[in-house]
Amino acid sequence: MIPKAAHMLAGVDGVTEVYSVSGEWDLVAIVRVPQYDDIAHVITEIFPTVPGIQRTQTLTAFRAYSKNDLQQAWDIGVE
Repeated sequence: MIPKAAHMLAGVDGVTEVYSVSGEWDLVAIVRVPQYDDIAHVITEIFPTVPGIQRTQTLTAFRAYSKNDLQQAWDIGVE
């Protein structure tokens, strides 16, 4: 059911990426919504309608770092 769930998640408004992963979880879905409160709608109302979803864990990102951002920080001596 993992591929089917992944395809369905990828079609959800607000879901920008879905990855199959190893470890405790089978899938990681990246949700990007305009309003913070929209996350609750997606996770608690939409995700439970996807067959195969047994449980979720929600993590909130506060800041994104890329290799370019980190390289720039090292270039100016920030540790």
